[in-house]
Amino acid sequence: MIGYSAPGRVNLIGEHTDYNGGFALPIALPQRTSVTFTPAEIDTLTVLSDHADASVRIPLDTAPGGVTGWAAYVAGVIWALGDSGLVLPGGAMTISSDVPIGSGLSSSAALECAVLGALTTATGVRLDRAEQARIGQRAENDYVGAPTGLLDQLASLFGEVSTAVLIDFRDVTVHPVPFDPDAAGVTLLLFDSGQRHGHVDGEYAARRASCERAAAALGVSSLRDVQHRGVSVLDGVGDPVDARRARHVLTENERVLDFVAAVSELDFAAAGKLFTASHASMRDDFQITTAHLDLIADAAVAAGALGARMTGGGFGGCVIALVPTELTLKVGDAVRSAALAAGYGEPEVSRVYAAAGAG
Repeated sequence: MIGYSAPGRVNLIGEHTDYNGGFALPIALPQRTSVTFTPAEIDTLTVLSDHADASVRIPLDTAPGGVTGWAAYVAGVIWALGDSGLVLPGGAMTISSDVPIGSGLSSSAALECAVLGALTTATGVRLDRAEQARIGQRAENDYVGAPTGLLDQLASLFGEVSTAVLIDFRDVTVHPVPFDPDAAGVTLLLFDSGQRHGHVDGEYAARRASCERAAAALGVSSLRDVQHRGVSVLDGVGDPVDARRARHVLTENERVLDFVAAVSELDFAAAGKLFTASHASMRDDFQITTAHLDLIADAAVAAGALGARMTGGGFGGCVIALVPTELTLKVGDAVRSAALAAGYGEPEVSRVYAAAGAG
């Protein structure tokens, strides 16, 4: 019997930059998805989740389209591993998770990385973490049909306690960045709006296609290739919507690097301002926030947060805020009150911190 677990993640800053060859700075969360795998010499894997009413039987020769729903993420890992040449055992797998689903905290990548770790452990094959991330991404892209980048899998696999993960997606390199705001009297608060999102509904794909069109209009393969030229280069993008999408990406990359510099100097006031600027860019240029998320971010800042931003792919999910520790109760109460007064459900408020990665 093999046990393996992988965490969800919060992306501190750097949204929709991954598939554009840019920068992002996630942390692994304490919330995890755990699997228990009992291998057997059979040609199917039966999986049961604590979030599902019934088990699902997945043939080891599954192909895209063969399994749908939550089990497609498991089937996608089986397919991607098999397609890479690994001979997998069948057997039985049970899954439990306290990573909220649909909240922008990457429950899908946590599931993929936990399943992948259990299966590769069973085969005795050792894959480096970057290769594991690519296999998890392929499962999500080509089997499930969600055109996500590598951010979620890399965060889940490379996370460390009190450490953020600076990812450069041009060459897929990962650099640890100390991140322990509590030691400086600042708390990272997470507000789960309860507004669920989905990546397969076309909006995420539309943003990715818009960025690709902008890059093509500039004659480059990726927006990262014009990063050094600044936003004035976007005058060469004829479609104004594509230009705004690209402007978010270029400015967000700069905010990631500025955020790393700020937290390295323990300047959380500057880091908070970058949170707020990032949210404005996602709201106005990339148009992936919602009125609900905007309200939460604005209410947090008005109550004393140093800054707040939506985190995740967009169209629902969570807001994070950097808050002076002595103001956490005040900010949490103010956000709850503002949400209820606007007719929304009461958001769930929690403290979060950088935790360990998959293992």
